[in-house]
Amino acid sequence: MKNNIRLLVIEDNEEIIDLIKLYKPDNFFMKEAKNGKEGLKEFSKEIFDIVVLDLMLPIVDGYEVLEKIREKSNIPIIILSSKNLDFEIILGLDKGADDYIVKPFNPMELFARVNALLRRLSFSEKDNKKIACDNLELNRDSCEVLKNRKKIDLTGQEFKLLEFFMVNKNIVFTKNIIMERVWENDYYDENVVSVYISRIREKIGKNSDGENYIVTIRGLGYKFDG
Repeated sequence: MKNNIRLLVIEDNEEIIDLIKLYKPDNFFMKEAKNGKEGLKEFSKEIFDIVVLDLMLPIVDGYEVLEKIREKSNIPIIILSSKNLDFEIILGLDKGADDYIVKPFNPMELFARVNALLRRLSFSEKDNKKIACDNLELNRDSCEVLKNRKKIDLTGQEFKLLEFFMVNKNIVFTKNIIMERVWENDYYDENVVSVYISRIREKIGKNSDGENYIVTIRGLGYKFDG
């Protein structure tokens, strides 16, 4: 499991938000949204590791938020709701939630379940040892990158950056999010990201269509075109 966890809490009850903040581990960065529309906006702006979602939200309800997130991502989602009837719980799980906790709740149990989901995801990612895109293959066990079965020499940081892009294909990331997720520290220099991407492009070359694998999205950032 990663050292720094980004948690999105979509909840309109201030007392519950404060309770979650109080009990969250030190390595969790928490962003909150107080209605469904704001929650979807935050989710589209940043990359998170897990979502805690209320169902009875203003503007856009939790079921719709869940469906819209699931259209784009397999991120772990825990529903936190006072809806406690069997059919309501089943509906939430059927729509794509990974877990369901009924209010009132124990915040220590919430974070125990959060950590359990993240551990499960971590084990699943480790099982997926090879990532392939077009004629490019990345092996997480051997830390090797092959193009047309020929090895490409990358530094450790270049490998981590390419792995990040290949795992998150077709998602646009700003430079500061790339820095946070790949370098995992508070130091930020946008030139570092640009230099590393330039080096990777030079080493891996073009895809089979003659285009860059890592594409610049003007005014926004970069994405891996998979």
